[in-house]
Amino acid sequence: MKVFIHGLAAGLLASLASVIYFNLYQGTLLTEFDKIINVGGIIGSTVIGCLMMALAYFFSDKIKKVKLKGILNIVFLVLSFLSIISPIAMSLPLDIESPELFPGLVIPMHFFPALAFLALVPFFEKKTA
Repeated sequence: MKVFIHGLAAGLLASLASVIYFNLYQGTLLTEFDKIINVGGIIGSTVIGCLMMALAYFFSDKIKKVKLKGILNIVFLVLSFLSIISPIAMSLPLDIESPELFPGLVIPMHFFPALAFLALVPFFEKKTA
């Protein structure tokens, strides 16, 4: 149960960071990508991503392999890098202004879930004596 609270906390933290970044980016660069990405989608995908990481940690606890969490952390980071292929390859509708700025908006947000999840690990680790 503790691992899922970890995932939810990380999801909420990453969602907060993503929404703040989304608003700052659009406000600073005077862009509007609301037709493509919205706050609800950002929060949903971020929380789901962190809960999936928590599920992987849950199963790693059940398997009880010493190095598995380290391998999972590497997998999370590799998957974060692979996930940026989609926004780079995306072709936006023709009525969107400054489509070249879209990757700069969404690519950093792809790293927020893994960053938040891994940053909170020390607060949710099982204490071993």
